[in-house]
Amino acid sequence: MATSFRYLLVLAAFFLALTIDGRAWGQEGPALQKYLGTVDPAELMPGASAFGALREDLPVVPLLEDGETLGWAFVTTDLVGTTGYSGKPIDIIVAISPEAVLTGAMLGEHAEPIVLIGIPERRMRESIATFVGTDLKAELAERGSSHEIDIISGATVTVMVIEDSVIRAGLKVARALGLGGLAPPPEDAGPNHTIKTEISAPKDWTEMVGDGSVRRMILDVGQVNEAFEAMGDRRAIERPEPGEPSALYIDLNVALISVPEIGISLLGAAEYANLTDWLDDGDQAILIAGRGRYSFKGSGYVRGGIFDRIAVLQGDTTLRFRDRMHRRLGEIAAAGAPEFQELDIFRIPAAEEFDPTEPWELQLLLQRAVGPVDKAFLTFEMGYRVPADYLVPVAAPAPPPADFEDEAAAKAALWKRIWYDRRFDIAGLLAMLGVLTGVFFFQRQATRHARAYYWFRIGFLTLTLVYLGWYANAQLSIVNLMALAGALQSGFTWDAFLLDPLIFILWFSVAAALIFWGRGAYCGWLCPFGALQELSNQIARVFKAPQIELPWGLHERLWPIKYLIFLGLFGISLGSIPLAEQYAEVEPFKTAIILKFQRAWPFVLFALLMLLPGLVIERFYCRYLCPLGGALAIPARIRMFDWLKRYRDCGNPCHICANECPVDAIHPTGEINPNECINCLHCQLLYQSDAKCPVIIKRLKRRQAAQASAAASADRMQELLNPVRGA
Repeated sequence: MATSFRYLLVLAAFFLALTIDGRAWGQEGPALQKYLGTVDPAELMPGASAFGALREDLPVVPLLEDGETLGWAFVTTDLVGTTGYSGKPIDIIVAISPEAVLTGAMLGEHAEPIVLIGIPERRMRESIATFVGTDLKAELAERGSSHEIDIISGATVTVMVIEDSVIRAGLKVARALGLGGLAPPPEDAGPNHTIKTEISAPKDWTEMVGDGSVRRMILDVGQVNEAFEAMGDRRAIERPEPGEPSALYIDLNVALISVPEIGISLLGAAEYANLTDWLDDGDQAILIAGRGRYSFKGSGYVRGGIFDRIAVLQGDTTLRFRDRMHRRLGEIAAAGAPEFQELDIFRIPAAEEFDPTEPWELQLLLQRAVGPVDKAFLTFEMGYRVPADYLVPVAAPAPPPADFEDEAAAKAALWKRIWYDRRFDIAGLLAMLGVLTGVFFFQRQATRHARAYYWFRIGFLTLTLVYLGWYANAQLSIVNLMALAGALQSGFTWDAFLLDPLIFILWFSVAAALIFWGRGAYCGWLCPFGALQELSNQIARVFKAPQIELPWGLHERLWPIKYLIFLGLFGISLGSIPLAEQYAEVEPFKTAIILKFQRAWPFVLFALLMLLPGLVIERFYCRYLCPLGGALAIPARIRMFDWLKRYRDCGNPCHICANECPVDAIHPTGEINPNECINCLHCQLLYQSDAKCPVIIKRLKRRQAAQASAAASADRMQELLNPVRGA
C-alpha cells in the first residue's frame, strides 16, 4: 500500500505539472532576458547597436550606441498583466526614449488563438507597430486617447489588451526612471473616504439621475455619423448610419450598485441581497442599462467570453469584463425608470484594486462595418463619481505589515480566490468523479440492467461534453505534455497549476485512475471530445448510418499511429514549444471544445473531418489518431488492478465480447488491451447477459435441466407413493 501511495504522489505531481506552460514553472529572471539575444536593438530604437545590462531595480535594459544610452527596452509582461482569450501572457517588446515617447514595439511570444487561427501574425505586428511615436505624457494628460488604436476585425479584444498593457507598462517605466519629466506616483497613504453603509429611503429614477447616482449618455444617429466623419476614414464616411439624425442610437446608463443606497434603490431589497451574496469581500458591481439600435454588449462575449464594447477606466488601469463577471437583471426597481433592452450587472473583482470612492469612466466602443470583414472603431467615455452624500471620511490606515508584498502569499491568495470563485464548478466536477468512481467500484451492479446503464452512460457523456467541455473548457490536451518539456529545466511550483482548479483536479484524477483502471477512466468518460465522438455516433445510428468494422489486421496496424504522433510532437517540443503547439493542431480539441467551432474555416473543416469517420467507425479519432490517448496509454501499462471480469471461455471459443467491443480493444484470443480500452464496461454488460453470453446461457440451461430433473424425480416418487397410500 505504501508503494502505491508513493506512486500516486509521484504520478500526480508529474501529470499535474502538465497543466502549466513553461513560464509558469518559475522562469528565472524577467521575460526580457530571452529576447536580448534574438532582437536587433535597431528595430526598437533607430541608431541603437547594443543592449546594456539589465537593471536590478526594474526589468529594463538600456539601448546603447557607442556606450551612450539612447533609451530603454522592456517587455510588457514583466510589468503588467497581458492576457487575452488564451489566458496566457502576450509578450510585447517595447522601447521608450528619454522623452517618454515609444520608439519601438514588437510582438513576442504568445498563445492567442485568434492570431494562430486565421488572422495573419503579420497583421498583428503591423497593428502593434502603430504604437511607435506614442507620447506617454500626452497619453497621461488625455486619459489614453492621444493615439488612434489600429483595431483588427476579429481580434478586437486582443488588440485592446495589448494596447492597455503597452501604455500601462510604458507609464510604469517612464515614472520609475523619470522619463519625460514624469515623476513616480506618490506613495498611497490610503483612501480618504469610504462608502457610507447607512441606508435612507430608496430614491426614484429621476432623483438618482439628478444627483449623479446614475450617469447617462445619449447618442443620436447624427452625433455618431459626425464622429465617424471627424475620423477622416473615407470608408466609414461612405457608410453612414441610416435614419433621421435625431433618431436614438444608444441611451447608455451606468451606476455603481455596490454602494448600498444606490443598489437598493435600483435593484430592490431582494435583488440587492442576491447581489451581495454574489460579491466577495472587496468586490464592486456596476449596473449598465442600454436601449436603442446599438448594443453595448454585442456578440463578442458569446464567442470568446469577453465584452469587447465596454471597459472601465480608472487611473492607468483598464478593466474589461468576462462572461463570468456578468449577470442579467430583469427590471429596475426605482420608480419612474424607463424600459431598457439591455440591463446587466458586472462584477469588479477585488484583485483589480478598483477604488469606488475615486472617479472612473465607462468607455463605449462603437464600430461600423466598412467592408466585408473590416470595421472602423471609435470610443466615447462617460465619467462617473459616487455622489458625496454616499461617502464618509476615514482616518489614515496603519502601515501594512512587513510581509504585505510577500510574493508567495500573494500567489497563494490568488489561487485560493480562484478556487473559491469556481467552487460551484469544482463541486460539479467532484460530483461527476464521485459517481464515476462508484460505477467503477460497483461495476457489476451498475451494469446489471443493460437499458438503464445505456441511458446512464449517454447522460454522463452529455454532461461531460456540455458541462466540462463547452461550459467549463476543462479539456486536457497534448499541449500540457509539451509544456512539460520546456519546464523541466526550471523550478517546480505548486501555485502555478493550482490557478486552474478543474484542470488540476482532472489531472490528479487521471494520475489516480492510471493506477486502478488505466487511461479509459478519462478517455472513455471525462474527455469532452471523446464524448462528442460517441454521442455523434449514437445519433448517426438513430438515422441508420451503417457501421464499419475494420479487419483485425488493419485495425491492429492503425493503433500505433497515435503513439507516433505523440512522440513526434514531443520531440518537436524539445526543440521549439511554439512550433510544437502549431503542430498540436492535429488535436481538434481547441476548435470543437474550447472555441466551440468559432474558428477559421480550415480548422473547423479539419475538426469535422476528424468527427466524420466516427459516424461509421465508433471513436475513430480516439482509436487511431489521438496523441493524448497515446501519451496516457504508456503509463497505463503499470496499472495495479484488473477490474474487468472474464471467463476462461472468453476468446476460446467465445468471441462475442471481442466482436461487440465499441473500440475493438479485445484481442481475438480474448485478452483486453489496457492501452486501447476506454472502460465503457460494455463487456461487463455481456458478462452478465443471459441472452448473449454462452457461459451464462450454459449455466442457465444446466440450472433449468437440474430443476427439471428434480421435478421429474419428485413426480416419479409421488407416483410410487400413491399406490401405497391407496392400499
